[in-house]
Amino acid sequence: MTKIKDVMTHNPIVSQVPGSRTDVIKLMVTHNLTGIPIVKKDGGELVGMITRDDIFTKPDEDQLAIIMKKNPETLSPDDSIEYAAERILETHVTHMPVVENKRLVGILTPTDLLHEVEKRGGNISVEDVAISPCVPIFQDSPLRVALATFRASNVNALPTLDENGRLSGILTDRDIFNKSLINGSSTITAMGIASDEDEWSWEGLKGVMKMWFEISKVELPAIPVRDIMIPHPTTVFSKTSVVESARIMRRNDFGQLPVVDSKDVLIGMLYDTDIISVLVQ
Repeated sequence: MTKIKDVMTHNPIVSQVPGSRTDVIKLMVTHNLTGIPIVKKDGGELVGMITRDDIFTKPDEDQLAIIMKKNPETLSPDDSIEYAAERILETHVTHMPVVENKRLVGILTPTDLLHEVEKRGGNISVEDVAISPCVPIFQDSPLRVALATFRASNVNALPTLDENGRLSGILTDRDIFNKSLINGSSTITAMGIASDEDEWSWEGLKGVMKMWFEISKVELPAIPVRDIMIPHPTTVFSKTSVVESARIMRRNDFGQLPVVDSKDVLIGMLYDTDIISVLVQ
């Protein structure tokens, strides 16, 4: 039986209390992370978990102890991967700290379970798993409309459609940040995280894009979605095996894939959390 300790990320990046929102943002930027465990400064005991969404909900708060989720959902290194998949699906928590004797020893995300899906998926196809909500957007929609759609739908990726209703691309929250016309150095200064000793890159900042746009500290350029979407995205069919889908996601670091029919008409979106459901069937 494969255990969590066999697939988890060991020695994860952490932040400490007492600490600040700025501390967490710096770590997210530097290491391209979306969630970070919080530990006590002395001893390494887990006391909380913080994700980009937590910062969205309290944009004006700076104290880490107030922003973080206290008593987060945790796993044991000796738990089975089936149990881990079940907890992720039931709680909708995608960053699971792994704890032993109250000390943080690792972290588990759906990505860590994709390889197990490749080994166990068998003949299960995409149509056999519950596909997540699909929220398409017209490729000529203004970028500001895309951001509002992200906010209202609580998804991280929008498939884009052309004037004939055909899939033309995909837009993620990171694409907006990475390819927009906003001046990177100005944003860094506005965020209050720049200092003489820090080497901040625009590439690294895309990890906190959604957070920063959500609290309206910078203005989106007046350009259409098609100017920054990823055209001709990798897709899967409803009959594609979950094994192949998991392999595509793992090898390309994708969190989602558009699902199309035999005529390339968009019919849904497949996320990594959908795929790991096969581990509990």
